[in-house]
Amino acid sequence: MTVGILGILLALGLLIYLAYRGLSVLLVAPLMALIAVVASGTPVLASYTQVFMPALGSFVIQYFPLFLLGALFGKLMDNTGAARSLAEAIVARLGEANTIPAVVIACAVLTYGGVSLFVVAFAVYPIAAAMFERANLQRSLIPASIALGSFTFTMTALPGTPAIQNAIPMPYFGTTAFAAPGIGIIAGAIMLVLGLLWLSWRAKTRAATIRSDAARLDRPRRVLREYAQGEGYDVVEIGEPEAEAPRNLPPVWLAALPIVLVVSLNYLLAAYVLPSLDTTYLADKRYGSVAFDTVKGVWAVLIALASSIVVTVVFNRNRIKSLKDTLDSGANAATGPTFNTASLVGFGAVVSSLPAFALIRDGVLGIAPDNPLISLAISVNILAGITGSASGGMSIALQTLGGTYLDLARAANIDPDLLHRVTAVATGGLDALPHNGAVITLLSVCKMTHAEAYKDIFVVACAIPILALVVILTIATLAGSF
Repeated sequence: MTVGILGILLALGLLIYLAYRGLSVLLVAPLMALIAVVASGTPVLASYTQVFMPALGSFVIQYFPLFLLGALFGKLMDNTGAARSLAEAIVARLGEANTIPAVVIACAVLTYGGVSLFVVAFAVYPIAAAMFERANLQRSLIPASIALGSFTFTMTALPGTPAIQNAIPMPYFGTTAFAAPGIGIIAGAIMLVLGLLWLSWRAKTRAATIRSDAARLDRPRRVLREYAQGEGYDVVEIGEPEAEAPRNLPPVWLAALPIVLVVSLNYLLAAYVLPSLDTTYLADKRYGSVAFDTVKGVWAVLIALASSIVVTVVFNRNRIKSLKDTLDSGANAATGPTFNTASLVGFGAVVSSLPAFALIRDGVLGIAPDNPLISLAISVNILAGITGSASGGMSIALQTLGGTYLDLARAANIDPDLLHRVTAVATGGLDALPHNGAVITLLSVCKMTHAEAYKDIFVVACAIPILALVVILTIATLAGSF
């Protein structure tokens, strides 16, 4: 048993290291599962074909439509110029004096409306870079500003967000995307306010002016990397023309329409339309013999995204150069995130099937045996940190312990909605460690290194969300939820 536990810990450690080194989890996850299996002395091939692959396949079956429609929606918002139109409008409205809040809100509006955070990074960065230069703010704060608007409160806390992190708990707890709205809004407000305060403080204490720097140099029209190394500026020519912005951008109202539809339709479908339908047929074995509550939330998000995709195409057809290429690109973009996360789920399923895992599970449950919310929050956060993925960590935790936590919550008279929201918020802490794929992509888009920009990303995307989680857990405890 000791060797088995050491094998699991070794597999987890190597998973983190190799993911950080950039190896694909499609390869790393099954190989690390193999290490854990060998250390436990259980059958290797059976663990792969009968445990790993069914768990991977089950995740794909359940969530691929969400990944697919989300990727298509994001691609359409990108190619039609809607994402850029919204971002520019928000930044222009708030003005140069509020550059950081403008960038954060632009990202938040886009991600809350269902646009992929990867699309948001590409759409917002050029605008943010120009705004930061005009406002004389250090470029090293751009990644953290985008992360605050994309990786935090709109991903896990705000009720109704179509993010996959808000959708995964729904089948396990029979909830909707609007679960525990009060607690979610409190957590989201903490993340937003404290994140903005941190970035504003950093901007004031480390502000460096490009033009004033240039004026103190022998070559006043150049900003040299070695001179502004600490601020993350590239070698640029002052007054250098910016990259040409896409032409024929949709008006702001049209750019915002798909996002408004996603949120409003999601709520109306989950709260009124779908519950009014006759769904007794779900008891049939052909449809899995499932309860309506386990599919209601997913159905609502799917219909909302599909409807918004149709509206986006209809109203922006003349702005899409090739609809076929756009749809193909969006569909292809969905496969990577889907199978990466599913591979992590397979890894978790193999580990949870090992005899040694029973001791680890009991240890996690024993962290706060009388408080399943705290136990769940800790386990989800740790697993999200280990995998470098909010959705991956959540999926592993719920796949292995979701039923146990639901039973504990019911026994303690805890609302499943609260369980849902705590689970979602808990994924948004340690997931943003340096090996997180979104963090690596964001830094790449912003042409920055971890050394230049990660400190601020850690504060706004890890430390502050964990603080928000602690606050809502304290509120739930003091309110006598259990």
